[in-house]
Amino acid sequence: MKNILALLLFIPVLATAQTKDCVYDIEEKTDSTSLKVLPNVLIDEKIFGNTNEYLFFNLINNDGAPMLGLQLLQKSKDFIPTKCINSTSKVILQLKNGKIVTLIANDEESCSVLNYDEKEKNNIRILTGYFYFTKTNYEELKNSSIMLMRVQYAGDSKDYVLKSELTSETLNTKSNPETYFMDFIKCVE
Repeated sequence: MKNILALLLFIPVLATAQTKDCVYDIEEKTDSTSLKVLPNVLIDEKIFGNTNEYLFFNLINNDGAPMLGLQLLQKSKDFIPTKCINSTSKVILQLKNGKIVTLIANDEESCSVLNYDEKEKNNIRILTGYFYFTKTNYEELKNSSIMLMRVQYAGDSKDYVLKSELTSETLNTKSNPETYFMDFIKCVE
């Protein structure tokens, strides 16, 4: 009897240990609109010579429509070419189960904005874009982790090999890019 009682008490601990909490940067609901925005999570980091490049994801639910927010931050002492996202841009994900999932950009064109950090003498470019899920690929992302990702910018594409765990010493953060959707997509349903 003691063993059964101990098992029953331990099951809720296991269930809560396996789930990630949904913490929102923005959570607003009015009579006619609703918006949930998760914080940015580092998905990829490349540091090479004078150039640092960071790719962030965040999930958004805007009036019941889940979307992926993508933000590319580039910092370099050298010139950084402009990147754009337009209606032909896509995020293509190869899942570990062998399936390919494609997210389609919204219709708004967005190009990276150039800023200059006078103190550190760095050029900084920030690009933000939003991508829609489809019903079929949405379900696949809940059940399988990601191996590879290709971001098709306007006139350019870049491939990323996602890590199971990413520790950034420059940003002092830890993330799990491979399982990002498995961990957080439930937060925007």
